[in-house]
Amino acid sequence: MQFGVFSVSDITRDPTTGRIPTEKERIDAEVAIAKKVEEIGMDVFAIGEHHNKPFFSSSPTTTLAYIAAQTERIILSTTTTLITTNDPVKIAEDFAMLQHLSNGRTDLVLGRGNTGPVYPWFGKNIQDSVNLTVENYNLLRRLWDEEVVNWEGKFRTPLQNFTSTPRPLDDVAPFVWHGSIRTPQVAEIAAYYGDGFFANNIFWPKEHYQQLINLYRERYEHYGHGKAYQAVVGLGGQFYMAKDSQQAVKEFRPYFDNAPVYGHGPSLEDFTAQTPLTVGSPQQVLEKTLTFQEYFGDYQRQLFLVDHAGLPLKTVLNQLDMFGEYVLPELRKEMESRAPADLTPAPTHEGLVAAHRAKLEADVANTKEPVVSDRDQ
Repeated sequence: MQFGVFSVSDITRDPTTGRIPTEKERIDAEVAIAKKVEEIGMDVFAIGEHHNKPFFSSSPTTTLAYIAAQTERIILSTTTTLITTNDPVKIAEDFAMLQHLSNGRTDLVLGRGNTGPVYPWFGKNIQDSVNLTVENYNLLRRLWDEEVVNWEGKFRTPLQNFTSTPRPLDDVAPFVWHGSIRTPQVAEIAAYYGDGFFANNIFWPKEHYQQLINLYRERYEHYGHGKAYQAVVGLGGQFYMAKDSQQAVKEFRPYFDNAPVYGHGPSLEDFTAQTPLTVGSPQQVLEKTLTFQEYFGDYQRQLFLVDHAGLPLKTVLNQLDMFGEYVLPELRKEMESRAPADLTPAPTHEGLVAAHRAKLEADVANTKEPVVSDRDQ
């Protein structure tokens, strides 16, 4: 089981001070948060891709490469890489480069994003979003898996005798998660390729995400990748902690009430009752997170949103220190004790390389010609 942090990269006014951080302050804060993630023993840091205000993360691979140089262990990922508006060739090359720079500590979540205007900004039509997703991912897989690609599609110019460079580290592509909050076709794509499925698990009641995850599990088994319960699932979540729930609610309420993603909507009490957001003591965060497995089945990655809504960096780092001391050890212990022995392991570069080499050895063994002795002639 992998635990980590993901950021939506918003730049939001702190409602308690009225101050808006600069872009540089928020970018530097992401680096500090990633280093804290590694320090407290978590496994993953991820950041989204946006090309509009109030967000700053337009080039996640640049940010992650800089973080890779200052960390040693954590996996560096995205929470959305826009498969619809990015050129698959550029995705293939950027993430292979990040693989090499991070010594394999790289994967990514592909998605369509949540900003309609991004499509014409990059010369695309939002009406083509699902078809773009299918075509672009098919090409991306081929660019990683095949040395020389000849390809022709609908939405970009053809490729003739093209080789993406650099090649994936150890001839193994980064692990791909497909993220969706509303599109069953994305769950189908993830299942078809045997990739992971990531549900951000933030804005909607659990029943909404259960439908998508159950569909993905069913189709994962249908395509022969394993049993439904072995499918590779990742979940998001949110928390704000204090020594007791009353203090946590008092501190977090002004941030919740003014957050760009849900401020001025449901009350904090209604939102925490209906979604995975936990505002309370460390014990409450632990207990509510453990319910995710009961709702969604065994899964491999849990990421938390902790740095949004104008929360200052100092507060975020304190939250992570509390999580590392009071929640993470018990959460890891409990989740590992619940997981079946044959659950698919959480994806790592080392695991993917081992599986790739085992497959190559099996293919060689299956293609050997039978040995014929003199007695058989």
